[in-house]
Amino acid sequence: MNFAGSLEKQIASLVHPDVVPHQAERMRHETFMLRRLASSLAIVCLAPLFLAIYGAPAVWHALVFVWCIVPIGAVLLLSRSGNLLLAQTICVISFIGAATTIAAGGGPWEAALIWLVLAPFEGVLSQSFKLVLAAGALAILAALGLTLADDIGLLPTGFSAGGAPLLVLPAILYATLMAHGLAAFQMRCERWARLRAEHYRAVYDTLGDLIVHQDRNGAAEFVSPNCYELFGLSSADLMGRGLLDHIHVADRPAFLKAISDAAASPRTIVASLRLRAASVPSKIGYEPSFRWIEMRARRFALEADSKANSDRVVSIFRDISEAKQREMDFSAARAAADEASIWKDQFLANVSHELRTPLNAIIGFSEILADADLTPEDGAKQREYAAIIEKSGHHLLAVVNSILDMSKIQSGAFDIRPEPFALPPLIDLCCDMVKLKATEGGVELVRAYPEKIDEIVGDKRAYKQVLLNLLSNAIKFTPRGGRVTVKLHPDGNHVVVSVADTGIGIAPNDLTSLGNPFFQAGATYDRRYEGTGLGLSVVRGLVGLHGGTISVESELDHGTCVSVRLPLDCRRLPANKTATAKIETLPRHSRGEDPRQFSNEMTVKKIA
Repeated sequence: MNFAGSLEKQIASLVHPDVVPHQAERMRHETFMLRRLASSLAIVCLAPLFLAIYGAPAVWHALVFVWCIVPIGAVLLLSRSGNLLLAQTICVISFIGAATTIAAGGGPWEAALIWLVLAPFEGVLSQSFKLVLAAGALAILAALGLTLADDIGLLPTGFSAGGAPLLVLPAILYATLMAHGLAAFQMRCERWARLRAEHYRAVYDTLGDLIVHQDRNGAAEFVSPNCYELFGLSSADLMGRGLLDHIHVADRPAFLKAISDAAASPRTIVASLRLRAASVPSKIGYEPSFRWIEMRARRFALEADSKANSDRVVSIFRDISEAKQREMDFSAARAAADEASIWKDQFLANVSHELRTPLNAIIGFSEILADADLTPEDGAKQREYAAIIEKSGHHLLAVVNSILDMSKIQSGAFDIRPEPFALPPLIDLCCDMVKLKATEGGVELVRAYPEKIDEIVGDKRAYKQVLLNLLSNAIKFTPRGGRVTVKLHPDGNHVVVSVADTGIGIAPNDLTSLGNPFFQAGATYDRRYEGTGLGLSVVRGLVGLHGGTISVESELDHGTCVSVRLPLDCRRLPANKTATAKIETLPRHSRGEDPRQFSNEMTVKKIA
């Protein structure tokens, strides 16, 4: 079996490349090559036996041997040119030449007549009626010519004795008609096969799917011609192991299992796979493009009783990329809706707490001041109550402003107004604004920045809000005796502002949710720290509008460092009103910086 398979591959390798895509023509070429090579090689192998029995050959023996191996040259010519008609014409001439040589050399006239009768059959494979008729005519002319030559004494033996050549003419004529009928029958069979193929092709085109015939190992033996229209690939790209090579690496086990299951059972096997289609251009060259396909595989046999063909599988590949994209979009939308629902619940819980506390204070102290019986006579006490009401009102205003800013950022209605300004004075201003809060909390506030730093171009109001939110969070979550450090340093075409604290830190489970609206790390209804969870969300939105990024380094009980990387000129970036900055979380390597460890190029100032 291995020898037969190897021989088949060797013969297939001799077929001319132009003939390979045409299955019927390729089979004719392979059959001709195999038959001619086998017969010629058999003659070559019998030559030593002839020499051993009969000794040195006569001249006509050598000539007959040459005529018998001429088909090898015809095979080589066919392999080079792909012209089957020419190759078979050469073989027909070799048949008649061998017969003429045998008769002229005094050999057995019966052998010569047999070669003449066989000559018309050589043209059957070419399906050329002209070649069949021409071979029959040449055989008849050769028989008549040999008879005439024998009558006038040109042949050494009595070739025409008993009228044998005249009797063989009907045999040659019958052989010619038989060959003509066989050629006509083959042509009708191929025409029917072509009609059947066209029928299936019409079905393929109507379905709009890719049809593939495979063996049980997944090697493609036939690929429908609409392959290029569907995936931008030629049928040759998927033939053999090409189909497996174009399946996504992660999906290849599922593909092979589906083919194996389909070949082993009468059921239709369905699998979803990714197929690498034609590459698409990108900024870095050409990137592979994968399409989601649904494969439906089922076993089929070319012959009902043929075990060899029972393991063949026909597969239908349907492009379901759009359906998969809709499914993924639906899943993403559902996840976003679920997340929005969670945010809404968090928002209601946090905002209700943030609004109820100052409102209770405003209402309570307002009632006291409005009631003459409850109003304290001490003016200092009255001013204290009024200050509490004012403080609660400002807190309410800050909450409402944060909600409005977050809403504007998410809806794309927040407009930035770039202008050149220096960052160090803005940092000083923000530090002064939170200095009182830091002093009341017993937190040391330290600022460090280079003596010379270029101005940046951005929305000064937005940068101020970013700094205030970061500083407020750092001070709020740093216990008494801790330190908050603000650093500034250039980084190529960007500038990095870092706010580090020695506070409570953030749990690893909460790091992935940082920056989501209304999210608070470790948030519970009895939380120790007030806030809506919008501070870092607003920072993320404002930094994203400027084309910047955020990195967070944190460890529980060892503090947090938030670094904001901003471009020196945000006008050079494409405008995107709904952009949000990417937050990268990193393990924290330091345990709070000591001001004495800063670079000599920096100016270190203790604010509070």
